[in-house]
Amino acid sequence: MARKPARKSADKSKPERKAPVAAPPPRGTSNRDKAVDALLALLTEHSFESIGLAEVAGRAGIKLSALRAEFGSTLAIYAAHIKDIDTIVLDGGDADMAEEPPRERLFDVEMRRLEALAPYKDAVRSVMRSVRRNPGLALALNGMAVRSQKWMLEVAGIGASGPRGALRAHGAALMFARVLNVWLDDEEEGLDATMAALDRGLSSAARWDGFVGDVCSIPKCVLRGSRRRRARPVDEGAVEADAA
Repeated sequence: MARKPARKSADKSKPERKAPVAAPPPRGTSNRDKAVDALLALLTEHSFESIGLAEVAGRAGIKLSALRAEFGSTLAIYAAHIKDIDTIVLDGGDADMAEEPPRERLFDVEMRRLEALAPYKDAVRSVMRSVRRNPGLALALNGMAVRSQKWMLEVAGIGASGPRGALRAHGAALMFARVLNVWLDDEEEGLDATMAALDRGLSSAARWDGFVGDVCSIPKCVLRGSRRRRARPVDEGAVEADAA
């Protein structure tokens, strides 16, 4: 079942329980896996833009030529990490959620995504700091986020194809980025603040999706007619001016 935002206890005498820091799961022994793990480890110590490929190869314990055979940039290495997170979420579906409403299914999917990201929280925090001062990096990561959210929507049983699907994916990426910022500072074991932020984000997204649906349902002939009606006064004015 979908995880619901839990009420905070009114007993202030109890100390807050902090979420345990999960150790990164073993990724594998291939050069690809070693490179991804090395970059994530370096991100806990350095900013994204300051990490070079030679440093990644050195941390991974592989030759630079072996790294080149797998990746062309540190951004490509990070993209491989995002793809791995996508795979974890897609493989971890809950059959009990199939009968739930789309909103609840997406809530569950996004929470599973945060669970998959939990072992890399420090690396994510480092990347988010870099994004705030590097527009190019922000643009590239937004592209990755939109692609990932297309898969998240699909596994939740929400269409992500066509123009409306593209808008949904962009909206979901923006919503998840906001939730991610809350999650980075949420140290409670129950992740109450994170779940509340996700709940609000999904409510807002549902309203936006309804608006998009209304717009997409307007027949094209009506839209064309509306454009012609708006253009007619300009055309008539031009004719009158020419006649004068």
